[in-house]
Amino acid sequence: MNLEPSCGGLVAGLLEIPGLGLDSERGRGFLLVFFCAIIHGPKASSPTSTLLSPIACLWMVGVSQYGFRLHRSSVDHLQLQSFLHPSSFSCCCALIGLSLQLRAHYPFRQIASSEHSQSNTMFEPLLHHEKVKNSQTTLSQANFFSRFTFSWINPVLSLGHSKALSLENIPPLESQDKADTSYQKFAKAWDSLLPKGSSNKNLVIRAILKVFLKENISTVISAFARSTSAALSPLLIYAFVKYNNSERNLYEGLGLFGLLFLSRMVESLCQRHWFFSSRRSGMRMRSALMVAAYEKLLNLSSLGRSRHSSGEIVNCIAVDAYRMGESLWWFHSGWSFALQLVLAIVVLFCVVGLGALPGLVLLLISALLNVPFAMKLKKCQSEVLVSQDQRLRATSEILNNIKIIKLQSWEDKFKGSVESLRDEEFKWVSETQFTKAYGSVLYFISPTIICAVIFLGCALFESATLNAATIFTVFATMRSMGEPVRFIPEALSVMVQTKISLDRLNAFLLEDETKSDDEKTRKSSLPYSDNSVEIKAADFRWDQESLTPSLRCINLAIKRGQKIAVCGPVGAGKSSVLHAILGEMPNTSGTVKVHGTIAYVSQTSWIQSGTIRDNILFGKSLEEAQYENAIKACALDKDISGFKHGDLTEIGQRGINLSGGQKQRIQLARAVYDDADIYLLDDPFSAVDAHTSSVLFHECVMTALREKTVILVTHQVEFLSEVDNIMVIEGGCIAEAGSYEELMASGTTFEQLIAAHKDAMTGLSDLHQNQEELREVDIINTQERHYEGEVGEAIQLTQEEQREMGSAVWKMFLDYVVISKGLLLLCLSLISLVGVAVFLAASSYWLAIATQSPKITKVMMVGVYTGLSIPSAVFVYLRSLFVAHLGLKASKAFFSGFNSAIFNAPMSFFDSTPVGRIITRASSDLSTLDFDIPFATVNAPHTAVELLVGIVIMAYATWEVLIVAAAAAVAAIYIMGYYQVSARELVRINGITKAPVVSCTAETLAGVVTIRAFKMVDRFFLSFLHLVDIDATLFLHTNAAMEWLLLRMEMLQNLILFTEALLILFLPKGYVTSGLVGFSMSYALSSTRTQIFFTQWACKLSNYIISAERIKQFMLIPQEPPKVVEDKRPSPSWPSKGRIELQDLKVKYRPNSPPVLKGITCTFREGARIGIVGRTGSGKSTLISSLFRLVEPASGKILIDEINICSIGLKDLRMRLSIIPQEPTLFRGSVRTNLDPLGQFSDDEIWKTLEKCQLKEAISSLPNLLDSSVNDEGDNWSVGQRQLFCLGRVLLRRNRILVLDEATASIDSATDAILQRVIREEFSECTIITVAHRVPTVLDSDMVMVLSYGKIVEYDEPSKLLEANSSSFSKLVAEYWSSSRKNP
Repeated sequence: MNLEPSCGGLVAGLLEIPGLGLDSERGRGFLLVFFCAIIHGPKASSPTSTLLSPIACLWMVGVSQYGFRLHRSSVDHLQLQSFLHPSSFSCCCALIGLSLQLRAHYPFRQIASSEHSQSNTMFEPLLHHEKVKNSQTTLSQANFFSRFTFSWINPVLSLGHSKALSLENIPPLESQDKADTSYQKFAKAWDSLLPKGSSNKNLVIRAILKVFLKENISTVISAFARSTSAALSPLLIYAFVKYNNSERNLYEGLGLFGLLFLSRMVESLCQRHWFFSSRRSGMRMRSALMVAAYEKLLNLSSLGRSRHSSGEIVNCIAVDAYRMGESLWWFHSGWSFALQLVLAIVVLFCVVGLGALPGLVLLLISALLNVPFAMKLKKCQSEVLVSQDQRLRATSEILNNIKIIKLQSWEDKFKGSVESLRDEEFKWVSETQFTKAYGSVLYFISPTIICAVIFLGCALFESATLNAATIFTVFATMRSMGEPVRFIPEALSVMVQTKISLDRLNAFLLEDETKSDDEKTRKSSLPYSDNSVEIKAADFRWDQESLTPSLRCINLAIKRGQKIAVCGPVGAGKSSVLHAILGEMPNTSGTVKVHGTIAYVSQTSWIQSGTIRDNILFGKSLEEAQYENAIKACALDKDISGFKHGDLTEIGQRGINLSGGQKQRIQLARAVYDDADIYLLDDPFSAVDAHTSSVLFHECVMTALREKTVILVTHQVEFLSEVDNIMVIEGGCIAEAGSYEELMASGTTFEQLIAAHKDAMTGLSDLHQNQEELREVDIINTQERHYEGEVGEAIQLTQEEQREMGSAVWKMFLDYVVISKGLLLLCLSLISLVGVAVFLAASSYWLAIATQSPKITKVMMVGVYTGLSIPSAVFVYLRSLFVAHLGLKASKAFFSGFNSAIFNAPMSFFDSTPVGRIITRASSDLSTLDFDIPFATVNAPHTAVELLVGIVIMAYATWEVLIVAAAAAVAAIYIMGYYQVSARELVRINGITKAPVVSCTAETLAGVVTIRAFKMVDRFFLSFLHLVDIDATLFLHTNAAMEWLLLRMEMLQNLILFTEALLILFLPKGYVTSGLVGFSMSYALSSTRTQIFFTQWACKLSNYIISAERIKQFMLIPQEPPKVVEDKRPSPSWPSKGRIELQDLKVKYRPNSPPVLKGITCTFREGARIGIVGRTGSGKSTLISSLFRLVEPASGKILIDEINICSIGLKDLRMRLSIIPQEPTLFRGSVRTNLDPLGQFSDDEIWKTLEKCQLKEAISSLPNLLDSSVNDEGDNWSVGQRQLFCLGRVLLRRNRILVLDEATASIDSATDAILQRVIREEFSECTIITVAHRVPTVLDSDMVMVLSYGKIVEYDEPSKLLEANSSSFSKLVAEYWSSSRKNP
């Protein structure tokens, strides 16, 4: 490497500096050693570097007396004796030590590679600003000095200063920082520990130590050097005061200045680099744990999922693993501050001898007093985490089921539930804040009292003279001890939180997984067999601890290409058979063999956020012919053509902007496109109308999949005669199996199912006479059919998350204060912190005066000092108390507004907003509001006042320093402004990069069975890696930008310090008194740290306030109409009749979109049974949504008993209507709370209702009866049973108007017939609106409405509509009959 052009100028410049002594042979020799140490020194990871670096640190400590030997010549003073050439020796020692230390961090020599052959010189210039977007500077490409000064971040900051940054402007991570690299290392360590791991040991911690210990050695070295320098720097005050009292010596003064320069540079540079490296390593640890938890989620067994709620699993990734990003920094802070504390004690003994003993005793007492505070903080923070988990779990469940909550008008109940959980959390947040307020007094007053006790000890033991040198050295030492005393308890607190999170992660990562394919012999690589699926004498259990198997004695052999139907009553175990084949339900006996790949269609549709095409392709490449065939086979072509963006139309989270039928057909198309060997279809026709189900069965199952093995779970018995074999499941076993003819001849259970279907078809008996005419109707001509898409949703629904632009920090902070109504508290806290600074400065100034006056006794000096210090402690307590109250008021106000806004938001908000965005605000943003903003609010102005006081004190001693201070202030303001423009956008972008990680986790959790069935685990894993890397990129660059700023701010503050030092050294003797020298230098030395704290807290406040901004953003979302309109409240008996009038009703989903309902006018008579039929997407569900005002009418009216429903409150409307929704929803809790969420009915009424809705037998067999558990989303109940729960709810409420939205789609015909009878009997006087796919369900209706393209095609009595063979309804009936009559 050619050093001549790069280093020559630097060497020449150093040689020319007068007074350094580098122009001598000895000086040149030291320079040569310096550059050799950098360029040809050992690599960072080598043992030599590890050894030399601490030696270099010790060398620096050894010469920290600026090249003087330290020895005690008497009891009352220290004498320093010079040796060697003080200036050149100290400077060169600094250079050599610093070079070895930096060498440990940054390997200077890099091996050139072909791809970087043009940029491997040591001093490559920074990239130009305009190249940042396409050729960004990454950390791996940066040269030594760029890394050393954090200049590699310059292009990003420069671009951010010229325009608002976007994600594309942020350089990518280098390979060693990527999530995959960290995870692979962690996984290797985890696997090596797993076989020998003990249940009582945390394997996560051991794996982390194994992986990340080595890379933290350089961080430990830097932290050690920084702590050593910080602890020993008070000795410089002693030296400066002594120098001020002695005869002036140029070399001695320069040597003293050189030591000051060395000490500050080591402290500043080492601190900046260990801060960054610890956070960088923490980021890697965070990524590894997040990916490990996600990988566990992808492989978690059903038993494992049952032990953890969805919210808990999401929190493992979004909270527990995410916390690791900062935890490593806190760990290093803890031990380094402890080291600093110990070294400071050593300095005290060196300065005052035995006089330090009373102070150390008091310090020990103070530490012991900290123990109860630490224990209480630990308890409070543990409780905060537990209560936060419960709240987030409930919030997640509510958001996922918000539609049913709004339909049932349960918002107040669930809102109250979340608020009660928040109240419990808030109680512990308050305890935490007030405990910290009490603790702050102890942390603050301890150094002051200890100083006073040490002074008394010096007087008592006569171990040192209480002159300016001794007093201000002690004073500075206690200041350096204040930082550890303040931060060590907080570091311990964070470590406690981290340990709790690591324990939870350990428990989750040790959870039960699905057995591997090799163990279950489910691979397609098995030897060829005529059978696709073979199950022999197998028992299956969802819960391995259960004594009774969920499926028992299963014997099954399905040949290739066979079409097998699985039928049976609700809750019999039909879906469990498919899960057993998939390997989701483990077998406890017998064998399971699957020969071929599997495609799976779940009973509850699982749709990803993204486009329709993305959902169908499911990660596979696009094959046009195959793709078109899948779309046509699943009858999606007409739907897609109806969308403005075609198959590129965005689907909302969980497919919320699609109809149930559309979601199911997209699922089916995904399976068809997969071209698997075996198809497991779990009741795919329940959400579509009769004609569509017939098309799907014939065109998809029997034609597109004619050569495939298909196992079809279905309640549509009309298709059973066309399959090869039928399995009837009852009570968890195969009751009957065989062909349709065989079962009709011998099977009792099967006969019951067929008989129920025949009974349902009796309403069509009058059509037998017209079979010839019906045959003339073109029933199966799919080319002439119109499959209507959701006309009103032809726009891209899910939008990019908004982020504020600009620099309105003060406006945001003002909003924070105004919303919390905390202006008075803020003013009081500001007054208090000014009081703190004034009394502190006054007490120190008193010491400066007292040391110069022989008339002032030691007792008086100490007494007045203590008296001036006590008010400052009072002000500290008041400051902390006021800020705690301000933070708590803000937390309460923001949460209340946010929670109310979410529960009062219209459905359109939830349609277009992923749950992850809301959860992020409810978790991390609210946590920032609870804990971070209050402390930043007080610490930023407090450090600013301290800094200002320090500069005033320095100027009081040497006014000339104001010139440099003013210039530094201007530069500091410019640099901070330059930084904040970019940093604020980085934080904002980072705020929207976490939400996709949370959303991806929640989405994967909902569809993990489908993902595993399609063998798409690897694709989802890679996608998650990408999301984690994006989030980590922002974390890394945000912290790098912060260190960039702090390094420059420290250099500016050091410049003021160096100016002050030079003025003191070179002004005439006696110009500044010794007391003022000690006074000003003690503040000057601490001013650098104060500057760091001010910069950090000011930037943190600027960044933290964005969390308040993001929450406020959701507080201002459009709201639904009021729940109650007081002057328009209907009577308690309304509606007494149940008459509904639709007058020219038009409905739009968006203001600029075309109408979905196009002028509907009709009347539903009181007590009538109204049937609504139509093709999928014809507007049936939109009409129901309009009735409940989930969508407000664009024009027209809906009158119920002559009252316009838009004139009354939503609660008054929705509480008077009942609905059984298309997608049955259960909540985590018990049977009782799901049937009667509001607690309005007795147990006796609930049992009677359960008997009516066919659930009494199932619940009576459970040990806890009505208190039996219901898992998240009712996972431990079948879909059919969930629908029966929904029926039970409406039977309890008995409103005059009942809406059945595909209410019996997921139950068999026999149960459907019973329920229809129950509904007719129980709601005989009610108006019943039935939206149905099964035509017999609406045949006994008084009136039938046929919808098409959002218009009423027909509305009349069914008998009259059936008389006209050309009517649309008669055609629908004919289609249903044509597919059903094939079963005799």
